[in-house]
Amino acid sequence: MTRPLGRSRLVRDRLTLTLYTPFITWGWFLYGFSPAVPLIAEEQGISRALAGLHGTGMAVGTVAAGLVSARIAIRYGRRVQTLLGCAVLVVGILMLLAGTTVAVTLPACVVVAVGGNLVLAAAQPALAVHHGAAGPAAITEANAVGATFGLLAPLAVGASVGLGWGWRPAVGLVIVLAVTVGVLVASLRNVPALGRGAVTRAPVAAPVPAAATTTAAPGADQAAAAPTGAVARAERRAGRAFSGAFWFFWVAMLCGVAIEFSTTFWASDLLTQRTGASPSVATASVSALVVGMAVSRFVVGPLSMRKAPEKILLLAYALAGVGWAAFWLATSTPVAIAGLVLAGLGYGAHYPLSAALTLRASDGRPDQAQARGSIGTGAAVGIAPFALGALADVVGAHQAFLLVPVLVVVGGGAVALGLRSVHRALRTTAPAPGTR
Repeated sequence: MTRPLGRSRLVRDRLTLTLYTPFITWGWFLYGFSPAVPLIAEEQGISRALAGLHGTGMAVGTVAAGLVSARIAIRYGRRVQTLLGCAVLVVGILMLLAGTTVAVTLPACVVVAVGGNLVLAAAQPALAVHHGAAGPAAITEANAVGATFGLLAPLAVGASVGLGWGWRPAVGLVIVLAVTVGVLVASLRNVPALGRGAVTRAPVAAPVPAAATTTAAPGADQAAAAPTGAVARAERRAGRAFSGAFWFFWVAMLCGVAIEFSTTFWASDLLTQRTGASPSVATASVSALVVGMAVSRFVVGPLSMRKAPEKILLLAYALAGVGWAAFWLATSTPVAIAGLVLAGLGYGAHYPLSAALTLRASDGRPDQAQARGSIGTGAAVGIAPFALGALADVVGAHQAFLLVPVLVVVGGGAVALGLRSVHRALRTTAPAPGTR
């Protein structure tokens, strides 16, 4: 079966609520900075394709974080990783605010993404370890909280632009949020979820309920010794042995991230061209997408404890396609905004559910799985917005947005293949009596 066994309950204790704050911080930056990219292009006098390289810079930072996050978690623990990530994030935001040319803002995006993804790469496995079978619900709700606060960011950017202040004041709030995260995490007591990640893989077995593979016995994280060269080599060998189900859900996660970033980066541009909305209104309208995503995540979190998350994810991809079509065909601002809300209802489930499914399929290696997820999503962040921006320079934003339904089909297909892989593995490992 693909549902959690038994009745799971999400307990929102102090640790859980504290681990939600990194998602608030990143959500504010992500949904505030993305719609500001067209404004940066205008400010710096650069093309859409070159402006899209800010997404590539974030991708490079995300990949860089993925290459080191598991090692940091294993050697120093997730608390230290969080504090380090917050410090790097603050430095990156300061660079971004000070930059007036692409030569400064692009490297700033790299630094910001390194810091932000180090923090998230600690928070998601920590939630999975802390909540066990309720891990997918916790991860989805954390992303919902982040999206809820994030939906205010485009409004703040739009208001700031309307007042003549530009995009910087709204994005600069990330500094305050990052410092708050660091203070809150530093004040938590020592718990296994914030300790060192596991360095050995679990025995190969049948797929288990959602997030159960990411939960060790109490103290298991802290019991992991600092890796020696032999352990590190064993870890690398184990890292190449993820299951087929893991990689299918990994592809689905990449497609979901590519869809989300492509839309948040360029939806305001398309809305302006198709409906004649002003830049400030179009930028603020991106909040409609985030509203849908936030609502979706608050609904999907509890639902994932009762229904198979793979099937919920399939439905989410279908809904994303319908919402995209409504937005793409719209020629009036209200209809376009309604399409963004509908698309957001589908988009909202893509990343948290696929991330939870990759953690579930990690054979007890959540930090390594999270690291590979960061590398993959980094590539998606870098390629998709740049590709859509480059296409828009050639064929216009309207035709360029046809990239999104292609990603929807690929992502949905990957989920279907992942679900089939899970079912096949369960049939293979099920006890002989009564299996037929």
